[in-house]
Amino acid sequence: MSEKVFNVLFICTGNSARSIMAEGLMTSLGQGRFKAYSAGSHPSGTVHPMALSTLAKLHVPSEGFRSKNLDEFAQPGAPELDFVFTVCDNAAGEICPIWPGQPMTAHWGVADPAAAQGSDEQKARAFMDAAVLLKRRIELMLSLPMNSLTGMSLQGEIDRIGRTAG
Repeated sequence: MSEKVFNVLFICTGNSARSIMAEGLMTSLGQGRFKAYSAGSHPSGTVHPMALSTLAKLHVPSEGFRSKNLDEFAQPGAPELDFVFTVCDNAAGEICPIWPGQPMTAHWGVADPAAAQGSDEQKARAFMDAAVLLKRRIELMLSLPMNSLTGMSLQGEIDRIGRTAG
């Protein structure tokens, strides 16, 4: 019997940086046990180049990402989601669609690296800081005994991970 592959959606307003990095990190670190997606409530239509270069620095594949609307994941034929995480405070406060399969949801807020001011080095540091925080939270989630946790205890764990500063 094959092990279940968990589908995870990361949501941010613009779907250009944090949610893109989380998608790449979860897919890479999940090693086939997790399939990640990302979307935005008001997608920018472009992926921030520093998000892609940050993934590359972390040895995570950085090709094939696109900024897309979260409505794609509420349509018939969309992947049935097991988890939905908001990674920006704006998206956490918005009304989300009713997801097929009633996934577990949590808020994993991360400061917006695309809003960083200063030199290119300071901006690159903001992207790396955001990616490292997301990576740590994803690693904590991946360490959970998914098959033995009940729904309520799993929900408590993913909520707790969202409060982890890194």
